[in-house]
Amino acid sequence: MSGSVTVRNLSDAASALRQIEGSGDIELDLSQLESLDTAGAYALQKQRQKLAAVGAALQFVNLRADHQALIDRVEAAMPKPESVPAARLSVIDLLEKLGRTVTGAGRFLIDLVAMLGLFLARLGYLLRHPSEFRVTALVHHCDQVGWKAVPIVALMGFLIGVVLAFQGSVQLRQFGAEIFVVDLIAISILRELGILLTAIIVAGRTASSFTAAIGSMKMREEIDAMRTLAIDPATALFVPRILALLITLPILGAIANVMGLFGGAMMAWIELGISPGMFLTRLLEDTSVDHVLVGFVKAPVFAMIIGVIGCHAGMQVGGNAESLGAQTSAAVVRAIFMVIVADALFSVFFAIMGI
Repeated sequence: MSGSVTVRNLSDAASALRQIEGSGDIELDLSQLESLDTAGAYALQKQRQKLAAVGAALQFVNLRADHQALIDRVEAAMPKPESVPAARLSVIDLLEKLGRTVTGAGRFLIDLVAMLGLFLARLGYLLRHPSEFRVTALVHHCDQVGWKAVPIVALMGFLIGVVLAFQGSVQLRQFGAEIFVVDLIAISILRELGILLTAIIVAGRTASSFTAAIGSMKMREEIDAMRTLAIDPATALFVPRILALLITLPILGAIANVMGLFGGAMMAWIELGISPGMFLTRLLEDTSVDHVLVGFVKAPVFAMIIGVIGCHAGMQVGGNAESLGAQTSAAVVRAIFMVIVADALFSVFFAIMGI
């Protein structure tokens, strides 16, 4: 090659380099090369890599010292493909992976318990010093968590009632027991589905918003600034959010229950001819208040789980947007999973207690 291989004539130089073909050792004489910049050195190195991929070794000979130094620097700066180790599938490796997973889950649960303890400690402090409680923040979060979630929760409850009534009527009609569809709807919604599906919807909305808000503040170092100003982040950020959930989730659960019963009553009237008066009479006579209490007992626990997981994930956000997105997604998945696990434990407990 001769002349200049720079960014100004890179396309011509690249066309000339692409004509180099062959196998084995190939020498490219660069003694007549007058000028070379990083773009030209990069083109030379890329051609060397392409030929190496087909079994040819391209060597640059008769270089000036400055050109050789530039090519060496570009070669050192070029990205190297990462070698991915082959996955090991021995029993010991699988046991090691299982152990690490269990250990990580245990540490995560310990962190959640620590976050719960921090919330309770700060809540106790605010009860002793009510003048430091941020009522405005609590009202704002109640609006965000509760009031703005009413439409989706009400629609969900109504549709669940409709589906239960329709599917129940199809099955019970075979045995001439259509009237028991009222019991099916009432027990399913009041005891399990109303508060469980409400908690899942709130977990998707609220856990992600808590993580995003607190994580963004952590990325912008606002939490460090709060500590510098002697403002406790747990008191200012965690307590209003979790307390808002504790207040609004039972209310949302009640709305879901009412709308679910309303949707079930409508479908039972349309599909089975059970009038609203008969539906209400059957509901009041055969549905125990224990079913309502069982549903509402779960609400504070679900609210605590969602709030603690959302705030904890927000504090785990690093200094980049990728970390924020990962923690937001993880918070939603963890909150929904933990809510379902807690509901299963409640079901076993109430079955053992005979409630």
